[in-house]
Amino acid sequence: MKSWLSRLSATLLAVAFVASAAPAQAEKRVALVIGNNDYRNVPKLQKAVNDARTMGDTLKQLGFNVMVAENLNRQAFSETLLAFDRAVEPGDTAFFFYAGHGFEIAGQNFLLPTDVPAATEGQEELVRDASVLADRIIERLQNKKARTSILVFDACRNNPFERAGTRAVAGGGGLAPMTQLPEGVFSVFSAGPRQTALDRLSNDDANPNSVFTRTFAKELLQPGENLVQVAQRTRRLVSEMAETVKHKQIPVYFDQMVDDVFLNGAAKAQAEAAKPSAPPQQVAALPPVSVPKLPKEDTVNAPIASFSRHNGGWTVVFSIADPTLGISWRIGDSGDFRETGFMDTLDPRTRKRMPNPSIELPADAPAATIELRYVDTQGEMQGPFPIKFDPDAALIRDQRKILDMTATSWLSFREFNGLLVYYTHLMSYRCAIREVRIGIDSAVPDKVLKMPPCNSRDPSAIPSDAQPYLKLAPQTKSVSVELTYRDGSVSEIKTFRR
Repeated sequence: MKSWLSRLSATLLAVAFVASAAPAQAEKRVALVIGNNDYRNVPKLQKAVNDARTMGDTLKQLGFNVMVAENLNRQAFSETLLAFDRAVEPGDTAFFFYAGHGFEIAGQNFLLPTDVPAATEGQEELVRDASVLADRIIERLQNKKARTSILVFDACRNNPFERAGTRAVAGGGGLAPMTQLPEGVFSVFSAGPRQTALDRLSNDDANPNSVFTRTFAKELLQPGENLVQVAQRTRRLVSEMAETVKHKQIPVYFDQMVDDVFLNGAAKAQAEAAKPSAPPQQVAALPPVSVPKLPKEDTVNAPIASFSRHNGGWTVVFSIADPTLGISWRIGDSGDFRETGFMDTLDPRTRKRMPNPSIELPADAPAATIELRYVDTQGEMQGPFPIKFDPDAALIRDQRKILDMTATSWLSFREFNGLLVYYTHLMSYRCAIREVRIGIDSAVPDKVLKMPPCNSRDPSAIPSDAQPYLKLAPQTKSVSVELTYRDGSVSEIKTFRR
């Protein structure tokens, strides 16, 4: 009777959710939040339901239509997922959160309903049949053509099938990495591979939520942070909290997003959307766009410059929107202007020789303002336009751009008296890097690589006493790497395989 009432309650909740979402509008935000505490045949949990409720409240503040479901058995789980399917339409942002027991079998992740049987050794298929495959949730959202799919799993706990006197069913206590995600999907795990997630920091920890959820929910509400920044800050904060009790828990995320996703944008726009004259809220994966005001001394066609550092000094390339007949420049606001000269190329817009758009500066050039002017096609002199040159900032920006463009070259494997992994490329562009972390046969970078200090006079040179490689165990299969840049931003985790 109790089981039947549980299924009926979940079904009615699902129907109510669908009814509240109709009539549906394209590009809305929908969320399904599930928390399972009351397991019958495996250890019960204490905070999963609270975690689901907290996440539900958080997502409502972010403009989501939220369905919160608790303590679902297998049938109720299926019915709830079906209701979620019906709520999602093409172009929507879909958010799925699960707190409860999760289990990995042969690289596949399964979410355990409350009536999952107490399986023992050799009964993996029993667990598969009684559970929900996490990859299948992604497939369903893909079939519904959701523009953005966000999946968060606070399910990295101990093996729930371990019992004294028996051999546990083969599998991991946590979840397997989701490295092969389709485009438009972002997933977050509360702990890395082979790590367990903390419900609390100590017996005196009265917080109703797990260490991960209490942190992640708070970070989601931070204004101006995209999903990657939310995941990175959550990972760092959770890791630091876990270290205070000598526990290793490093949340991990997997990103296949095309756009930067700012979930707090809708929360800011709710006040405007509530006005009678305002159009219905449109949920997109981009923040509200503001039109910057140009300084009085600037014009719409003001030139810009890019700075590249090389062994001989600096190359400065100017970009000018208008066709030009000549370009000249000087350092500071006094002295004569120098012509950049001409290239052996005809400008198709003017049918005349193209002015050279670049200049060279010495390696030790100090910070200064470059004044640039040009002659337009009418023979009129335009400018001078001030362009600020900060060598330290320009070096970091230039090397950061190179690192982003050459991410496949960050690491390389070589066989020489054993297995070596070289990070010469990272050393060559270390001036843009604050910290390098790697993970050996792990998707979670947890070791810090030592890098020599930046030498701004010869930034690409590697000191003779620096060792640009690590010796690895012969059986090593992969190394993951993550960069923290000088500006505090963090790269995506890249995995390099032998």
